[in-house]
Amino acid sequence: MSMPQLVTTLLSSFIRLSKHSLLATLLSLLLGNVVSAADDGIEFPKTIAWSAYGTGTGGYSQAVAIGSILQRQYQTNLRVIPGRNDVSRLATLRANRVHFSAGGSEAVYAQEGVLNFASKIWGPQPIRALMSNYSDSCSYTLVTATDANINSVADIKGKRVTFIQGSPSLNNAMAALLSYANLSWDDVTAVEVGGYNASAEAVLNNRADVVGGACNSPPFLRLEASPRGLTFPELPHADAEAVARVRARLPWYVPHIALEGPTIPPEGIEVFSSAYPLLVGLETSDETLAYSIVKVMHLHFDEYKNNAPGATGWRMDRQKFDQAFIPFHPGAIRYYREIGVWTDAAEAQHQKNLQRQSALQQAWELFLPTAPEGYTEFEQAWLATREQVLAKAGLITLGEGL
Repeated sequence: MSMPQLVTTLLSSFIRLSKHSLLATLLSLLLGNVVSAADDGIEFPKTIAWSAYGTGTGGYSQAVAIGSILQRQYQTNLRVIPGRNDVSRLATLRANRVHFSAGGSEAVYAQEGVLNFASKIWGPQPIRALMSNYSDSCSYTLVTATDANINSVADIKGKRVTFIQGSPSLNNAMAALLSYANLSWDDVTAVEVGGYNASAEAVLNNRADVVGGACNSPPFLRLEASPRGLTFPELPHADAEAVARVRARLPWYVPHIALEGPTIPPEGIEVFSSAYPLLVGLETSDETLAYSIVKVMHLHFDEYKNNAPGATGWRMDRQKFDQAFIPFHPGAIRYYREIGVWTDAAEAQHQKNLQRQSALQQAWELFLPTAPEGYTEFEQAWLATREQVLAKAGLITLGEGL
């Protein structure tokens, strides 16, 4: 065989092998990246990722428990990326480093473009809810020292209440609960503290009488065991006007019966609570993936509900669609319609939330071209514009303190 013939033969063989190799590679990638059961509509990539609160938190532990279901049943790895703060958890979502975020109220603040999300690099975000966890505890309520003789919210007038430096969201939550009894920060003595744990310490050390926090927060166990004791003042749901005042400031907080926490009786206590964790994506999040994760979390609930503290709160009958403050993702809605839990009231609330996001986005787009340059000036001008636009549209502005 001449040299030209040899070269031609080798080249032809190489091309044939390359074609087969390319096809094999493409097939391998296809099969490797989609491990699904096509007949039930569930499809997952080989790896998905969530952002969550730090290791050791309830949200992180629940994500790990759900991840074990995904691995065992669907051969899909769930990477849980801990976020140090509100911004970091949602920054990874916006940058497409994670598919979803399992956090808390930061999703609302991002939707609204307030607090840490009022800066030029953020503004109102098109957040979409997938599923909510309303546990047997509560996300935030009033906790008092028993020796302060506070039996109702009205009794807090004139008492010492902790004010956490650098935490406007928690201070706003406290203001909202005080408004239940028509009280404000002007009616109490604010005691400044450096953080959440320091807040509970202030009550333990008799520097304060009232603190806010989750019903089953570990520091409250210490307060219960201390000479001061612990009491939860209830916020009765029958007082419609009082409930409306709270929800005017915190629309994503809903009336809730808390069953877990020190001194809480078996029948529970009447408080307010928000979803934690709240699993969210963005408007652009993949619809099939959103559908799949919601379906798996529902179908396999009994398999993970006891594998992490608070995981029972993902139960389907605890989803409060008609009281939501964030619109839902189309993929999640598709599954909820399939199983018959997406009601007319849920759809009406969803449409209201979409309209709110649209108003916020339009306000942001009109504001940016003439916005001031300085960081503080920019934020103040945006918040003023935002409040004016929402008020003109007859929408809740979330009140003072943001």
